Amino acid sequence: MELSDLYSEKILQIAGNPPKAPRLAQADASARKVSRVCGSSIEVDVVVSDGIITGYGHDVSACALGQTSAAIVARQIVGTPVSEFRAVREEMARMLKEDGAPPAGRWEDLRFLEPVREYKPRHTSTMLVFDAVVEALDKIEAKRIA
Repeated sequence: MELSDLYSEKILQIAGNPPKAPRLAQADASARKVSRVCGSSIEVDVVVSDGIITGYGHDVSACALGQTSAAIVARQIVGTPVSEFRAVREEMARMLKEDGAPPAGRWEDLRFLEPVREYKPRHTSTMLVFDAVVEALDKIEAKRIA
């Protein structure tokens, strides 16, 4: 597979038509992640109520793969239990690093990113949104425990 094959029509379509997810002024936590390999970055804001993600916003400056991941997350995250999002993040990591199956159900569009598995330098940009959200969730949990 050529590197250009990663950028399928579906990936370009998703990346080119992201849902609106403006930054949140009253977030429970925020996090920023940057890919040292390509310079892609994302900042996320998350609100959690009773274990459910009830608010999400982001600012994305990423390649098409990072934009695709972020667009799918922005479309699906509100209403997601924290534990489910953490599991989706783990499924994505297994899909890329261990030949695992892509996430299913409402997260099934992540399957379009499965070819990234063959291009390790693109794993980080694909995972940025997941890593940023999990960091924000960790901050929220740490506040509640303290």
